[in-house]
Amino acid sequence: MSVLELARPEILAMQAYSSARREAGQAEVMLNANEAPWPPAGTQTDLRAMSLNRYPDPQPQALLDRLAELYGVGSDQILIGRGSDEAIDLLVRAFCRPGVDAIALSPPTFGMYAVCAAVQGAARIETPLDAQFGVDVDTICESLPDSVKLVFLCSPNNPTGACTSLAAIKRIADAMHGRALVIVDEAYVEFADVASASRLIARHENLGVLRTLSKAWALAGARIGCLLAGAEIIALLRKIMPPYPLPTPSVSAALAALTADGMAVTRQRIALTIAERERMANALKRLPGVLEVLPSQANFLCVRFEDAPRIYRNLIIAGVVVRDVGRYPGLGGFLRLSIGTREENSRLLERLIQGEAAA
Repeated sequence: MSVLELARPEILAMQAYSSARREAGQAEVMLNANEAPWPPAGTQTDLRAMSLNRYPDPQPQALLDRLAELYGVGSDQILIGRGSDEAIDLLVRAFCRPGVDAIALSPPTFGMYAVCAAVQGAARIETPLDAQFGVDVDTICESLPDSVKLVFLCSPNNPTGACTSLAAIKRIADAMHGRALVIVDEAYVEFADVASASRLIARHENLGVLRTLSKAWALAGARIGCLLAGAEIIALLRKIMPPYPLPTPSVSAALAALTADGMAVTRQRIALTIAERERMANALKRLPGVLEVLPSQANFLCVRFEDAPRIYRNLIIAGVVVRDVGRYPGLGGFLRLSIGTREENSRLLERLIQGEAAA
C-alpha cells in the first residue's frame, strides 16, 4: 500500500498549477513569468534592524493605510496576503462548501482559480472566452447555476491580455447580487488604459478586486497582494487566514516601494513597459512565422507561431525563456512573451529572426 492511498482522490487526480520558475528554471533572459525586469524601487532597510525575532503584525496598519490611499478604498476594505493567490484560496474556502458549491471561470485564464477550487472540492463551471478572447457576459449573467458562489474575472486576462469593461463587470455584479461574489483579478491593471473595478465596490457589496505588488511594483519575490472588498468580507476572511502571513522584510520592501520616490520610479517603468509592449507587438507582427499577436493591456504579449514548439526550444537553447501556453483552451500554437527591458526584448527579437533564418 502506498501512503498516497490515504490522500483525497480528487487531490491525487488534480492538475497542479505549473510554476513558470519550476517549469523552465533560470536563464540569461527571463521573459516567462510576467515579472518586472528591474529591482524594486525604494531603499531597503538592513535586515538586522527589523526585529526578526518578533512575530510581525498580521495586517500592518502603515501598509494598510498606504494601500488604501493607492487603491482608493478604506483600510478596513483591504486584506493583505501572500500575493493574490492567498486571497483566491481564502475566498474559495470561505464561500464554497466541498461537494456542494462551485466557482465560475472563463478559460483560458489564470490557473490558480481552478487549483483552489479543486483543493476545496468545489466544482468549476466554465464559460469560455469568445473568439476574440472576450468574456461571454450574457452566458455568465443568464446561465450560471445557483451552486456558483464565486465568479472570477481576470482583467487584463492572463494569458491573453484583454480587459473586461467596467460596464460588463457592473452588469455581472448586478446579475449575481444575492447569489455570488464577483472577483475581478487586476494583477496587470497598471499596464492597462482602463479604470480599476475598485470604484464599483461602494455600490456592489458582492464585488471584490484583487491587486498585487508583484508585477508593476517589481515585488514578485516579496509576495504582497491584497483583496479589496466590503469590510464584512475582509473581516470574514481574516478569521481563516494564518496568524502571521506577512514577513517583516516583505512589508518593509512594500513600504519602501510605496514612498513618493518609489512611486515616481514605478510610474516611469510602467510607461517604459507600455512603450516596449507596443514596439514588440509591431515588430513581432512583421516576423516570418508569426501568425497572430493578440492585443494586450498587460506586461506581456500572447503570440501564435507557425511552429511554437520549435521556437520555444530554440529560445531555450539561446538562453531566453518564454512561456508555452499552448495547453490552454483555444491557445494552441501560442507562446506568452513577458515584456522585459529594451535590451532583453531586442535580444528576443534577434533570436527569433536568427531562428527563422536558420529554419
